[in-house]
Amino acid sequence: MIHYLLNFKPMDIREKLEKREEGILSPFAQRSSRTRGRLRPEPECDIRPAFQHDRDRITHSKSFRRLKHKTQVFLSPASDHYRTRLTHTLEVAQIGRTIAKALDLNEDLVEAISLGHDLGHTPFGHAGEEVLNAIHEGGFRHYEQSLRVVDILERDGRGLNLTHEVRDGIVRHSKGKGEIVIRDKAERPLTREAEVVRAADVIAYLNHDIDDAIRGDVITEEDLPGKCREFLGHTVSDRIDRMVRGVISETRKDPELRVDFGEELEEHIVQLRDFLYDSVYNNNAVHGDFLKCSRIITDLYQHFLKNPDAFLKETKRDDFYDEPATCVCDLIAGMTDRYAFNLFEKIFLPLPWNIPL
Repeated sequence: MIHYLLNFKPMDIREKLEKREEGILSPFAQRSSRTRGRLRPEPECDIRPAFQHDRDRITHSKSFRRLKHKTQVFLSPASDHYRTRLTHTLEVAQIGRTIAKALDLNEDLVEAISLGHDLGHTPFGHAGEEVLNAIHEGGFRHYEQSLRVVDILERDGRGLNLTHEVRDGIVRHSKGKGEIVIRDKAERPLTREAEVVRAADVIAYLNHDIDDAIRGDVITEEDLPGKCREFLGHTVSDRIDRMVRGVISETRKDPELRVDFGEELEEHIVQLRDFLYDSVYNNNAVHGDFLKCSRIITDLYQHFLKNPDAFLKETKRDDFYDEPATCVCDLIAGMTDRYAFNLFEKIFLPLPWNIPL
C-alpha cells in the first residue's frame, strides 16, 4: 500500500477514466478525451475528465444555487413538497442518467447539460420569461440566457469556460410547444447526450407538474386524458417508467442511436403536454398570480433602465459591462422570486414611518 501511494500520479486518474470510457461507451457516445474544447484553452484537470469538470463547475456556481428559490409552476407554495426550478433540474439529471446508462452514453455529459440547462430562467417561472421577452428589445429566451450565464455572467464576468458539447446541449434543450424530438438534421445538437437531456426534460416536467397540480387541487388524476392514463399509467411513477422505457427501447432500434420516443408514445406525450397548458399553466388559479408578478418584472426593468445609478448601486458596479438594457435584463433574469419581491417592495412601496419613542 505504501509503495502504491509513493508511486501515485494524479494524472493517472483522469487518463484511467478516459480509457474506461473508450472501453464501455457506445460508438455514438461523446468521449471526454475527444471534446471539441473550451472557449478559452486551459490546462486539463489532473483527476476529472472534461465533462465531469464542467458538471462540478455548474454545481458550485451561484446561478445554480439560486434555482432553489425560483418558481417551477406554483408561486411561493406553502407546502414543502412542490417542485422548484432546482428540484426540476435534479429530476432531469436523474432521468437523463438513467437513459444514458442504458444506451451506453456519457453520463457525465448528460448530467452537466442537465444541471446547466435552466440557469437562465427568470423568477416567476415561464411568466417571467414571457414578460421579459415582451419588454426587452431583441426578446428573451431562457435557453439563450442559460448559455450567457455560463459564458459571461458567472465568476464576475469570466464565465465558467465550459466545453462546447455542454454549451451546445444547454442552448438546444428547449422545446416549449415545438417538436419534442428534433428530426431536422440541421437543428440537431452536437451529441446524442444532448438529445437525451431534451427527452429527460420533457419527461420530468410533464410528470412533476401533473403531480404538483394534483397536490394543489388544480386538477385530479381523473381529469387527465383517458387514453393517456390508459397508455402511460395511473401514477406519476408509472408514467415516468413508461416514458423512460419507451425512449430507451425506441432509441436502441435506431442504427445511429438517435433519441426517439416512437410515434405512439410521442403522440400521448404531446396530448398530455397540451392538457397541461390548457388545464394547469393557463388555469386562473395558477396564471392569475403570475399576471401580478409580470408587473413586478416590468416595473423593475423600467426603473433600472431609467435610473442607471440605481442599477450600479444595486449591482455594486462602477460601470455597465454591456448595453444598459442587456445589463438590466441580466439582473432581472438572475433574480430569485423572493429577491424580486423584496426589491420591488423596497423601491416602490412606502415604508412604515418609524417614529422614535
